[in-house]
Amino acid sequence: MSVSSNPVGEALVAQARERLRQVMDPELGVNIVDLGLVESLHASAEGLWLRMTLTSAACPMAESLLDEVEASLQALLPAPLQLDLELVFDPPWTPARMSAAARAQLGWGESAP
Repeated sequence: MSVSSNPVGEALVAQARERLRQVMDPELGVNIVDLGLVESLHASAEGLWLRMTLTSAACPMAESLLDEVEASLQALLPAPLQLDLELVFDPPWTPARMSAAARAQLGWGESAP
């Protein structure tokens, strides 16, 4: 994840990252940060820009997961700051994006399947 070089931006990105750690993938029960779904997160004068992916473009829980992400981050942003959420699938998600903590939580050990 990228961080703004502005101290206020850095603090906002850190707070946003912590909020995103509370958002769980409903099927795997792992937070979206450790799962590797957050590709980049930036702060600007306009607000936050989040680029993220899903484990699959055909994810049946996509809408509810994105709604939860948006609600969590919008609650952090005072008016007039806005959230720009970009959903991407290129490059596609792979288990190699998961943190060691996520792999351990899923019982996958050190290497992804």
